[in-house]
Amino acid sequence: MAHFTVIGLGRFGVAASLELIYLGHTVTGVDKNSQIAEKYVDELTQAVICDATDEHSLRELDLDASDAVVVAIGEDMESSLLCILALKNLGVSEIWVKASTKAHHTIVSKLGVSRIIHPEEEMGIRVAQALNYPMVEDYLSVGHGLYVVEIQVSAGLNESTAGQLLIDSEEEIKVVMVKREQQIFTQVGRDFVLMEQDTLLLCGTREALKLLAPKLG
Repeated sequence: MAHFTVIGLGRFGVAASLELIYLGHTVTGVDKNSQIAEKYVDELTQAVICDATDEHSLRELDLDASDAVVVAIGEDMESSLLCILALKNLGVSEIWVKASTKAHHTIVSKLGVSRIIHPEEEMGIRVAQALNYPMVEDYLSVGHGLYVVEIQVSAGLNESTAGQLLIDSEEEIKVVMVKREQQIFTQVGRDFVLMEQDTLLLCGTREALKLLAPKLG
């Protein structure tokens, strides 16, 4: 279990906080608006009223106890930047920042934060991917041009083998895992027989996965 501090309790900040709590972590939510902070006092581990642009106020939050600080002040760029600078001055090393514009991203990237998040852009990409490949339940970029995608085996692939599915692309796409109801299979060879409604995790390049897509429908 880890502890996180989320600064800015708008829709993004609250969603991130509640999901972290659901995953078993503890979260201190911070907002300068007392009504907003009080609204989530029963849902978060701790809800604090604080002007996060004020270094002296931030010092009272015991940020050393946090594994990471998420700056979710996306719309007010000036407040976001002042908050980041204050966190840097306090020695916080793991800072994730929500950026709402290209200019915001450009400036934040010069401040040496751990990660810059673009929720609208990232969600837009996910929607486009879902529309383009409706058989893909979810996907994750793992770097170096590789992606992990989650698909559900269709009726047309019922009782086909992994080798038949990946023919001509076996060197470029690997089956990471197959989930069948409550069973998990991690050793999936060419002769593994797929069943309708199986969930597959495949790893490969975007190009290879795109070529495979027509077989998945």
